[in-house]
Amino acid sequence: MELIISGLSKTYGNGVKALDTVSLTIPTGMFGLLGPNGAGKSTLMRILATLQEADAGSAMLGELDVLKDKEAVRKVLGYLPQEFGVYPRISAYQMLDHITLLKGVTKGGERKELVDALLQKVNLWEHRKRRIAGFSGGMKQRFGIAQSLIGEPKLIIVDEPTAGLDPGERNRFYNLLTEIGENVVVILSTHIVQDVQELCSKMAIINKGKLLFAGAPSDALNSINDKVWERTIEKAELEKYSSTHQVISNKLVAGRPVIHVLSDQSPADGFARTAPTLEDVFFTHISSDTVATPAHP
Repeated sequence: MELIISGLSKTYGNGVKALDTVSLTIPTGMFGLLGPNGAGKSTLMRILATLQEADAGSAMLGELDVLKDKEAVRKVLGYLPQEFGVYPRISAYQMLDHITLLKGVTKGGERKELVDALLQKVNLWEHRKRRIAGFSGGMKQRFGIAQSLIGEPKLIIVDEPTAGLDPGERNRFYNLLTEIGENVVVILSTHIVQDVQELCSKMAIINKGKLLFAGAPSDALNSINDKVWERTIEKAELEKYSSTHQVISNKLVAGRPVIHVLSDQSPADGFARTAPTLEDVFFTHISSDTVATPAHP
């Protein structure tokens, strides 16, 4: 099963071009969609989730036309938005049972068996009687995954799932998503580079509605191999280096900026070549004025 997106475009009434002829081929497995806030990720996810109309283009999930056969797509779609609504005063079991009923599982015995299995899969069985209002952020996200798995979906869309989660909750969520992604198309939309690095064998970078890169994380890293240089500088020097070098990132370490510069050769004395990270790739593409030619997986 593949999701093939061709020339997808969307411009809002205020003139903002959220998507600009985006084309992607997304295979079965975990696919990471990276981009800063406002890049167009959520617009793309909402269009694929049949919640929003595109202005132009197409999207095919196998033989299904995502933009035209919305009802058919919804039957095989699992969607976990960044924020999803639940009734906070009822238990996790009651809520999941209700959602399962709404999705067409009307036989009580069949529904009970499904709800039990889903709660166990996302490790919430012991908390099934608790009100969702009392769940931690990670537990709410795991509940969201449970409801997205109803109906054996072929496409699962997860939008910014780990924002606000502590490290332990993030790791549990990673493990769950990895297991799910073995058999279905899972799109992970995020601005957190580590999410993609930990989970995804294929990825894309989008910014200002344009596709900047598509391929394997290893290919992305190889594209800037031996071109990333690191140096610790004084705060007062940051503006100078930014004006004379292609600084792709900087972070404070012990109160001093550590900068990464993109260059084919050593930029100057004091710089040391460093192994590129996916974060370096991300900032290289985001800061570049030239849109890279997409390398379709």
